[in-house]
Amino acid sequence: MKVNEIFYSLQGEGYHTGTPAVFLRLSGCNLKCDFCDTEHQSGTEMALGEILERVLPYPSRHIVITGGEPSLQLNDDLVEMLHNAGFYIQVETNGTNPLPEDIDWVTCSPKGESVVRLKRIDELKVVYLGQDVEEIANRYAAMHYFLQPCSGKNIAETVSYILDHTHWRLSLQTHKIIGIE
Repeated sequence: MKVNEIFYSLQGEGYHTGTPAVFLRLSGCNLKCDFCDTEHQSGTEMALGEILERVLPYPSRHIVITGGEPSLQLNDDLVEMLHNAGFYIQVETNGTNPLPEDIDWVTCSPKGESVVRLKRIDELKVVYLGQDVEEIANRYAAMHYFLQPCSGKNIAETVSYILDHTHWRLSLQTHKIIGIE
């Protein structure tokens, strides 16, 4: 797999905000979002065993597989290996590709007019740009609905929307606010 980076930090967004987690950022994405703040093209080819060696030393057994778009590389073998090592697996995806069945938590952040092809969404996280988020929420059933200001630039507008549409919860990029990776 082409791995952009592996690091240990706190989950900064959504339902698991504040949870210590190992982050496995896979390289590449199938979308070109104007607001993307992640450099995800570069990376190092790693065998599954090498990935496991890098994530095992960290004390948390919560792993967040992200990207880019992790579904371009994520497979059953990686999921099984991580579960066998005791990891709780969270995937952050744009939802445009199916995921392996045994993911513990799926965070889907649909982008633009792309079609979501997931069987299950635990957390729908929409980057708010003033678009019709109710239409997005009505398309995809999830257990939790989060609205996130775009790069922290439209917080007041996002908060105002949530106050009027109480089925949404606010997601901030707290890792950026407190200055951690």
